Amino acid sequence: MTTYISILRGINVGGHNQIKMDTLRQLYVELGYADVKTYIQSGNVIFRDDSTDPKVLEKSIADKIMNTLGLKVQVLVLTIEDLKNALDNNPYTKDPSRDIAFMHLTFLSDIPDSALVQKIPADEFTPDEFHCSGKTIYLYMPDGYGNTKLNNTFFEKKLKVTATTRNLRTSLEIMRLAEEIKFKD
Repeated sequence: MTTYISILRGINVGGHNQIKMDTLRQLYVELGYADVKTYIQSGNVIFRDDSTDPKVLEKSIADKIMNTLGLKVQVLVLTIEDLKNALDNNPYTKDPSRDIAFMHLTFLSDIPDSALVQKIPADEFTPDEFHCSGKTIYLYMPDGYGNTKLNNTFFEKKLKVTATTRNLRTSLEIMRLAEEIKFKD
């Protein structure tokens, strides 16, 4: 079985798309996934399944949420290796002068067109910084994520992909939980 991490976009934010984690866990169990575990209220779910196609899992989960709860939710599914690579390749963690409290990872549904990425003028968002690599955008936001223009909606509009962001601490904890489940057997 493969260990997966699903990251739901825009649930339990500002009173919209409210889903209790017990309910979410139950939906994953009903889909036949094993070792289902949630982390905090923002839609982070770790689970195992025999499937080899994250896109199929994304559709199954989104359809189940829509059919059961009537909510249209964007779902991104990563393998444990995808998350590990994203964490290992973070350019901001390599600089000891940077505070991890200001680091975030924006996960994308697809690799964006490089021409679209290059059209975003990086120096226009100072002091905020971003670096795009594959399906991950690394963010460094010294004034906080709540005060930046470099949010999910911005990247979705500019890059024509689905985006959802987690802070570095949350991403590291999700990785820890995923490794626990992976090595459970």
